[in-house]
Amino acid sequence: MKNIHIETERLILRRFREKDLDDLYEYLSDEEVVRFEPYRPMSLDEVRENLSWRIGAEEMIAVEDKATGKLLGNLYLAREEFETMELGYVFARAFGGKGYAKESCAALIDLCFQEGVHRIIAHCDPLNPASWHLLEALGFRREAHLRENAYFWKDENGSPIWKDTYIYSKLNK
Repeated sequence: MKNIHIETERLILRRFREKDLDDLYEYLSDEEVVRFEPYRPMSLDEVRENLSWRIGAEEMIAVEDKATGKLLGNLYLAREEFETMELGYVFARAFGGKGYAKESCAALIDLCFQEGVHRIIAHCDPLNPASWHLLEALGFRREAHLRENAYFWKDENGSPIWKDTYIYSKLNK
């Protein structure tokens, strides 16, 4: 999905652009927004570097408000084995609870299934009910609860801070 451009009622899903810097910084620097992500809040310089990567990354999809042109968040869509894609999402705090994540994810899922993808998976933190409620509202089914299977950070003694993971999937049926 190299040249992605999807329009929904309120949104445009597209590739990242240089002009997204300020909006991207708005949510990638927000500790609450990135709390469940494998990275810490970013400085403006870190976001600038991250944006350069996003511009060239096929798996990163910008979600723009059609009416204002504002970047609201992003989707992540990566190819896995066996006709499977992995879905992820991060949205600015100001746009949570307004249906933007559901609208954008639903449009991307529809495109994937139209293009013959068999299965879409998503991983989320059990402590993030907004994420797994979204997946369930999109028709995903929880397949697993992996206990202490990953860590992103270490404590002050250098020991891993283990996290659980829910795994969800949706089949093209």
